[in-house]
Amino acid sequence: MRRIGNERAGNQLLNLPVKGATELIEGTMAVLGADGYAVPASKATGLIAAGRVEGYCDNLLGGDGDATVTVKRGTFVWANDGTIEATDLLKPCYIKDATTVTLTADGASLAGIILEVAEDGVTVDMTQGVINITTTTPGVGG
Repeated sequence: MRRIGNERAGNQLLNLPVKGATELIEGTMAVLGADGYAVPASKATGLIAAGRVEGYCDNLLGGDGDATVTVKRGTFVWANDGTIEATDLLKPCYIKDATTVTLTADGASLAGIILEVAEDGVTVDMTQGVINITTTTPGVGG
């Protein structure tokens, strides 16, 4: 059977290994730390937004990877810390905590792209990452 090019797991649901001594709450934002383990979202640099936690996960007494959590990729409504306005559509927003996003990038990791700003929260597309690519033109610069 030829598998090249066939969809294997899709991009909606991910089963992620959970960091030891960690609890993940359903409906909150999960991130991957530099070590590749899922943890609750928090304001810190170097985190990768994974998506929304689909079910409670208790790995408080376990070690790294002893439990897995299902995380859904997609577009979700998160609380606005007050910095995001209606004119910020299609701009990146950043993680403030496990349920809140901010426009302030300083000391924070990317949550996703702002699609809507409403009274009840900010709609964020967490499937699109912002990639910074530095290119060097041959013969120019170092």
